[in-house]
Amino acid sequence: MSEERPILKGLLKEGTTDLETFQNQTIRPIIKMQHALLIASFVKYLQKRKIDFSRLTVSKKNQKIVTIYKTDHNHKNITLGLIIGHFTIDEFAFYNTNASELNRRILQIISQRLIDSFPEITA
Repeated sequence: MSEERPILKGLLKEGTTDLETFQNQTIRPIIKMQHALLIASFVKYLQKRKIDFSRLTVSKKNQKIVTIYKTDHNHKNITLGLIIGHFTIDEFAFYNTNASELNRRILQIISQRLIDSFPEITA
């Protein structure tokens, strides 16, 4: 399936840093495009680890997502790969010079997206 990257309007403001511009022009559209795959990957992770997400309180679900991306480096790297794999050569070059900060931003956006998608995860 070849989806085009969506164009998200209203995210670019004057005076934003290069990192913010990259986040809003590149990362957010890719994450939006990959939404269903990110959800499926997370659900598969929960199944593999035998985590009954539906039984957790909202607070515990939030904490579980944060904990997974802090402690499970394998899942974190797979998730980052789902996004980084959609970069152009130029985007990848920019990413490489700012990888640590951009990884943090990518995982933060994905974590929030998962939190906002609880009904899709527990369905």
